[in-house]
Amino acid sequence: MNKVILMGRLTRDPEVRYSSGDNQMAIARYTLAVDRRTRRDGDGPTADFIGCVAFGRAAEHAEKYFHKGIKIVVSGRIQTGSYTNKDGQKVYTTDVVVEEQEFAESKAAASGNAGFAPVDRPLPESAGDGFMNIPDGIDEELPFN
Repeated sequence: MNKVILMGRLTRDPEVRYSSGDNQMAIARYTLAVDRRTRRDGDGPTADFIGCVAFGRAAEHAEKYFHKGIKIVVSGRIQTGSYTNKDGQKVYTTDVVVEEQEFAESKAAASGNAGFAPVDRPLPESAGDGFMNIPDGIDEELPFN
């Protein structure tokens, strides 16, 4: 079985090209920065940079909605290949061929405010015992008793 599931952030906008011929197909390439779990203390976060390729409608979706920095989830399969470059050297490639892709966070979270709506009054301060002080007169706004 060849199945991969990744969650990460795009390192740059997807690069989209269209195949030649009568039935043109979109082909999108992008790189995901996927955090790697580390066991040693003191090591900063590390990431693997994994190349992904999407075809057809998935590529068109990536072109329209994906951009540098957004967090997405991709599932697909690993595909290896090789080619000879212009210097005559054999180059080996490994890509994830995308079967499914979707957003991994809301637009609000991606834009930096983590999905919180603005508050029209100051938030209550902590009482020091781990609980929040609830200001007087707010009980009529609570949806429960």
